[in-house]
Amino acid sequence: MRHATLRPATILAAALWLLLPLPSAAGTGIAGAAGDLSAISAQAWNRGHAAHLLERAGFGGTRAEIDALAALPPSEAVSRLVRWQQVEARPLRVFPHSGIFPDDAFRPPSDGDFLGIIIRAALLGEGLGVEVERDFGGPWLQPVFDRFFTLIFSNAFETSRLATWEGERMLRTNRPLEEKLALFWHGHFATEIEKVRDYRKMHEQWALFREKGNGPFRELLLGVAQSPAMLIYLDGESNVRGHPNENFAREVMELFTLGAGHYSEADIREAARAFSGWGLDGNTFKESWWDHDGGKKTLLGKTGRFDGTAVVETLLEQPAAAPFLVGKLYRFFVREDAAPELIESLAQHYRASGYDTGTLLERIFLSRDFYSEATRGAHVKGPIELVISTYRKLGVETMPGTPTFSTTTEDLGQNLFAPPNVAGWSGGRTWINPSTLMGRQNFARHLLFPAEIPPLETGIHELIVTLATSPAVYRRMKTLADQGQVGAPIALEQKTGFARIGLDESGPFEPNWAIWTGAERALRAVDFFTWTGPAKFSLAADLRAAGAENAADVTNRLIDRFLSIDPGQEARRALAAHYVAQTGSDEIDWEAAGTESALRELLHLILSLPEYQLS
Repeated sequence: MRHATLRPATILAAALWLLLPLPSAAGTGIAGAAGDLSAISAQAWNRGHAAHLLERAGFGGTRAEIDALAALPPSEAVSRLVRWQQVEARPLRVFPHSGIFPDDAFRPPSDGDFLGIIIRAALLGEGLGVEVERDFGGPWLQPVFDRFFTLIFSNAFETSRLATWEGERMLRTNRPLEEKLALFWHGHFATEIEKVRDYRKMHEQWALFREKGNGPFRELLLGVAQSPAMLIYLDGESNVRGHPNENFAREVMELFTLGAGHYSEADIREAARAFSGWGLDGNTFKESWWDHDGGKKTLLGKTGRFDGTAVVETLLEQPAAAPFLVGKLYRFFVREDAAPELIESLAQHYRASGYDTGTLLERIFLSRDFYSEATRGAHVKGPIELVISTYRKLGVETMPGTPTFSTTTEDLGQNLFAPPNVAGWSGGRTWINPSTLMGRQNFARHLLFPAEIPPLETGIHELIVTLATSPAVYRRMKTLADQGQVGAPIALEQKTGFARIGLDESGPFEPNWAIWTGAERALRAVDFFTWTGPAKFSLAADLRAAGAENAADVTNRLIDRFLSIDPGQEARRALAAHYVAQTGSDEIDWEAAGTESALRELLHLILSLPEYQLS
């Protein structure tokens, strides 16, 4: 892993960030408009409001994108983002599967399947499609063990590729809310790859978020409830007549529709009975009448022979549903401190629209409240928002290879397909602590000065193996290698400097041998993306083309381009003075060799400000 770069200014900034109130956005929004849901007028609409809309309903915008949106009436600008289906999509790469599984119906194993796989292989001579012959004098079950770890590693690598591909879509799309809303729903309907164990199911679920994310919530909720990822993650496929599993029934009420305190334990039990029979046929949803409990249930005051669809409809009839959902959407897209009467007003609108999420977002994004001083600069950017918006504002159109997307966002606290729990990410100020703020500033530094990225402590293939296993496994492997407990070398030895652990001939299998073998085979099987090199951009070329002439000019242009909150004239003067101190001149010498570096130093200071963490 890479070490964080420790700078006194970084440490001080992190400490102050935790103690001081959020920077003020006074003067950048509509004064006195907080809580006002009336639509912003065409006369009040301006470029700053268009930039704000792109920040919140997307991942920021380039100057051209902001100008194009600002040229539209506000209703058309909002509609263009919210009703993305009317916009012809920019061609984006289809995810290139590596073909790590034998067929579409194959169910990759999880850790919990291991014992059953070995018992099956021992009894029947076959496991995971691998045939073995009994030889009680040697490691005769080793091929099954090797296959098990090959699948585990391959899925981990493919999941990382999928996360990078998702990041590329966020970066390159011309329908930004499609991706931003998918990110929101991923946090709302949080599912973790560690339990799902199949990257294809996460890919399918995100496709569902894009397809139904801005439509009726009922359709989205039903789709998620029947998605293979959710059926596995919350144990829906094990919910059968006579043996109800309550996990999904509990979370669909507490986290997905109503919130705590608006249902009883009896409601959970009855809903679980109603959802029984929703399971999988291979990797496809199936509804089994045999496994469904068709008896009468009493749920939230209603009695009937409910199935899962009836539960969903009953939940959305509850008074608590609309305020709960509106509250989560509002906190994500607008600000944390919404007044209860504001949420209730929006909830009535949401309920009247048939829970049409696009209609709700149009109301929010057109409101004077959304463009008010209270809203502007009140949102702490999540790690993915921060990374993608930085790329977009720089005009970067190709996902950089260094620093890598997945590693960067994970270090900052947000790893796609791996939310911390079923409640998703908390967001807001929880994104910021001394470690993550330091990481944010180092991300900016390494983006602007990739030559300063510390070298990996290990070879790249060894690092991949480390990330795909647990740290405990890696430490054991390294200890054994350091002790000389190694056997015949394989290709990994040439890449990592370590030799393969020797195969113990006395038992039916050797786990350490299988780990190395599985890692090596997975490395061969997965078609890793060839993201190479740092982000490609030129600040000097951009600022020169824009007509910048002196230190104050370049400082102001960079601040206006990257910050949603004005840091104030004192900060602007100090930053311009820093540029002069670096170059020895107030004038910009566009031909000088050090101009690009000096501009990047200036931008790094701007991106390190507390204001840059906000939108």
